[in-house]
Amino acid sequence: MKGRFGAGALTVATWVIAILFVFPLLWMILTAFKQEADAYTDPPRLFFSPTLDQFAGVLERGFLPYLSNSAFVTVVSTLFVLLLGIPAAYALSLAPVKGTSNALGFFLSTKMLPIVAAIIPLYVISQNTRLLDNVWALIILYTSMNLPLAIWMMRSFFLEVPHEMIEAGRIDGATLPVLLRKIIMPVVAPGVAATALICVIFSWTEFFYSVNLTAARAGTVPVFLVGFITSEGLYWAQLSAAALLASLPVMIVGWIAQNHLVRGLSMGAVK
Repeated sequence: MKGRFGAGALTVATWVIAILFVFPLLWMILTAFKQEADAYTDPPRLFFSPTLDQFAGVLERGFLPYLSNSAFVTVVSTLFVLLLGIPAAYALSLAPVKGTSNALGFFLSTKMLPIVAAIIPLYVISQNTRLLDNVWALIILYTSMNLPLAIWMMRSFFLEVPHEMIEAGRIDGATLPVLLRKIIMPVVAPGVAATALICVIFSWTEFFYSVNLTAARAGTVPVFLVGFITSEGLYWAQLSAAALLASLPVMIVGWIAQNHLVRGLSMGAVK
């Protein structure tokens, strides 16, 4: 009885914590289907007539161009991170040389500078190179922003690859590209998928660079969401509908890659 009571209490506590974490998302979903008048009631109205008017209003305000900008910037920058990060992670883990620790420290140090301290030079450089209000400026910045973290993460995954597999491949005459493609990558694929998903989330939700370096042509979804904050107040229902539409792509990608994400984040946890 004591064991059953303890297991039941743990289950209840887990559900309570999960509900507390998911409650803001559930509240956003409910508010997205309300009229603006219903969204401002005090106490909040739990029973109402659902409507899609807020979603139609979001689309009419030009949501799709911002969505396409975010998708293009996120996908391209994540691909660049993987193309640059995988060889670097391999070199720093399975083929280390003198000074490897210094390189790792340098990668980590690039995350220590507050981005607000660099925004003025970045703005001037973007203006002089005609990249201001251009999606390629964001791609370059997001790649440089996510690359150090991706290298550190993937290096830990590459360290889990048995050296015996690599030596066997070399004995069979496999070149470095063959080793990476046919031997190493199948082992570290879950970790690479987890790294890619984290880069996608960071790029999709980044706001500071986008709001300062873009305007009408290259604005992303976070910049679009700010448009619902006006001097008249917040449009809670439309803001919730826009936030729900902005969150759906990342949630769908996370749901599709959830198995790889769990395996990737747990690599090396059990010996």
